[in-house]
Amino acid sequence: MTASPSPQPDTPPATTDTTSDAHLNANLNPALDTHPTYDDSPKQLVGVYVKGIAMGAADIVPGVSGGTIALISGIYERLINAISRIGPSLWGVFRQRGGIKGVGDVWRQVDATFLVCLLLGIVTSFIALAGMIKHLLDNQPLLIWSFFFGLVAATVVILLTEIKRWNIGRASLFIIGLVVAVGVSSLPLLSSAPSLPYLFFAGAIAICAMILPGISGSFILLLLGAYDAVLEAVSTMNITVILTVVAGMATGLLLFTRVLKWLLSRYYQATLALLTGFIAGSLVKVWPWKISITSALHNDAVHNVMPWQYPAGAQWFMTISLMLLGAVLVSLLSWWGRQNGRA
Repeated sequence: MTASPSPQPDTPPATTDTTSDAHLNANLNPALDTHPTYDDSPKQLVGVYVKGIAMGAADIVPGVSGGTIALISGIYERLINAISRIGPSLWGVFRQRGGIKGVGDVWRQVDATFLVCLLLGIVTSFIALAGMIKHLLDNQPLLIWSFFFGLVAATVVILLTEIKRWNIGRASLFIIGLVVAVGVSSLPLLSSAPSLPYLFFAGAIAICAMILPGISGSFILLLLGAYDAVLEAVSTMNITVILTVVAGMATGLLLFTRVLKWLLSRYYQATLALLTGFIAGSLVKVWPWKISITSALHNDAVHNVMPWQYPAGAQWFMTISLMLLGAVLVSLLSWWGRQNGRA
């Protein structure tokens, strides 16, 4: 990936997609990553924390995925690897030595230092930025959507350059990802009051979307009619609802990351093409010029319009400037990811 210089050779042998991709991304092969080595110096961990802040800020916006930030900043592979190791097998790791040493073995097995620093960054972002981003979405939607449009568009361009040896299969996967993301972004929102089992299901689906670049977990909650219920539960500290959603998220995350890890370890380039398609398709959702139309079926349905059709005017200078700012920032984030290596 752009953000993470990989151990793959620049000119892999021209073999089947399965063999070459496994070689291209050997560090994700389950048989080879039992004892991964990362630079967990204080400087690197601060970098992980900052990237967590960026991921959290993206996840707050319904339509932007924190997975996109993880991918472009060079921590996506490590994140998938770490989460996929969480499971019943950890009990066996603990029992080998038991006590404090066993806890230490489990901690290292799941790369917990990395996960904790990343989670702290995400939580910090939610606490510090959620109110500001919500205010901007409510009062300056054109400006904030312009910024994120530039960010996502630049991400697509950067990742497209990382897909080597384009073929019909990879081009098809890119198109499939694009069509799926556009379709998801165009679905009508549900508004029925969700039950607890439904919230469990919604949490599982949303967390899978959240870890996928290009598909927003918060937007999936909106589509499923669970977004307001989750926000209300957090604000009122409704422990029952919160635990139900968290349980669904944990279940979905643990299952889904194993699938992603398997795909990345064996079909790296093909999976990257599919993920890039997801990100490209999300440009429909982050299109800056939107209008709300109240209808009998859907209250305040949002539709994209051409810039010259926007009621307040296209505001070319501000929108283009913010798009360029988003593109520059994501390019710097990608460069930073390359400079910092694998994590």
